[in-house]
Amino acid sequence: MLEAQVNVLNAQLDEANNQLRKQRDANAELAERLGMLLEALPAGVLQLDAHGVVSSQNPAAETLLGPVAPTALWRDVMAGWEPAEADGTYFPTAADGGERLLLSVQYQDLPASGGRIVLLHDVSRLHQLTVELAHQQKLAAMGGMAASLAHQLRTPLATAMLYTANLRQEGLRPEERAKFVDKSLARLKALEGLIQNMLSFVRGQVGELEVLDVGQLVEEMTATFLPQCHEKGMRWDCHVELSSAITVLGDRKAVQGALLSLLENALYFSPPQGRVGLAVSSDAGRVHFRVEDDGCGLQGAPVEKLFEPFYTTRAGGTGLGLSIVKKVMDELGGSVAGGDKPDGGAWFEMSLPCRQAESAGTTREGT
Repeated sequence: MLEAQVNVLNAQLDEANNQLRKQRDANAELAERLGMLLEALPAGVLQLDAHGVVSSQNPAAETLLGPVAPTALWRDVMAGWEPAEADGTYFPTAADGGERLLLSVQYQDLPASGGRIVLLHDVSRLHQLTVELAHQQKLAAMGGMAASLAHQLRTPLATAMLYTANLRQEGLRPEERAKFVDKSLARLKALEGLIQNMLSFVRGQVGELEVLDVGQLVEEMTATFLPQCHEKGMRWDCHVELSSAITVLGDRKAVQGALLSLLENALYFSPPQGRVGLAVSSDAGRVHFRVEDDGCGLQGAPVEKLFEPFYTTRAGGTGLGLSIVKKVMDELGGSVAGGDKPDGGAWFEMSLPCRQAESAGTTREGT
């Protein structure tokens, strides 16, 4: 019985040894394939132990970093590189003004050993292509802007030339001559306004910054805008709902101009006896100026295009009003957005960061 049991155990042991040999051969084959893959891989791969010491590296890593000693600490290896951006790219510290190498560095933890795998990619060419693409896009945008500007300038200029040419007619009565002069001057003033808007867009609207009280700012805007509403028989609906006296840091003229531009757009697109609304509120450290109208809405126009220079849905508009509003908000750390109201009409909202809050509740309403 003992001999029989020994024979059975020997047979089981031989079977187990055979399985172990097969597994060893499979592991060796797998290790050989992984080694060949690491040798041929264009990306650099390094293995770090639990103490951050480089234990192995593939040829691509050696090409990117240079020879690394087997006992070198990874932090010492990366001491000669500086972060290029917040996305994990680095460039050599000693890089001169010429073309430089950019590396993307990624890490993968190894929980079993406590070490890490470091993956390196040379993204120099990708970065160069990205810069070139941004440059080409900027040139294309400038070309489109130049073409749009030429079109916008040509219309009032051609009209002014036509009216001016009529002044050469013989026997022209004084009242007719005065009419042609007035029309020519009107077109030339429109041309001057377009050029001024373009210069404002290029140079920016923000000048010297000061602390602006939001409530006082709205009161000043109401005094300026209310007569325009009354002249067109429109209803002015203003609500300022702030839990405290809010102030913002900005250029008074630029902020007022941006808000007035939104209000005048709402006034233009509103129907007779319609409503132009302004709601002022604050939350999360920002103050919001929401302008609404009862007009036709955006009529399918993409919101993002409305803030592009020279894009307009307004007859006779220059297409620079909303562009200047966005530029002012960008320079002041704010934002502007717009869209269609569910019940008809459009809304646009400027948002600026609050500077401080003082104890004093205010609520103003006006019609």
